[in-house]
Amino acid sequence: RVPLLQAAGKKNSFNLLELTEAELQEQFVRGDGPGGQATNKTNNCVVLKHIPSGIVVKCHQTRSAEKNRKIAREILQEKVDLFYKGEDSDVFKEKKASEKKKQEKKRRAKENLERKKHLKEMQQLDKK
Repeated sequence: RVPLLQAAGKKNSFNLLELTEAELQEQFVRGDGPGGQATNKTNNCVVLKHIPSGIVVKCHQTRSAEKNRKIAREILQEKVDLFYKGEDSDVFKEKKASEKKKQEKKRRAKENLERKKHLKEMQQLDKK
């Protein structure tokens, strides 16, 4: 199930399982990465754990602890939904659809490149 959890994050699903605050354990820690003093001296990175499933989310996308709390809850909700529903989850279906769309776009781009290459070859043959 671990690969399924990678599908979560930044999706707009509305059929997700609800989380209660009693199921969550929240911590504020110092973030990591670039940012210098702003990162090293503030505890605005949120670590959120869903106790029944054991799923942990760490969010340090913004400098605001409140925004990070909100984002962490959204991501955790999607991951918990994926954990319990698996391939029936809306998050998984959205991820699959976006992958399919991306592959189709890639295929069309490759076809266009081949057409352009063929057209150039034909023009060069006409000049000779």
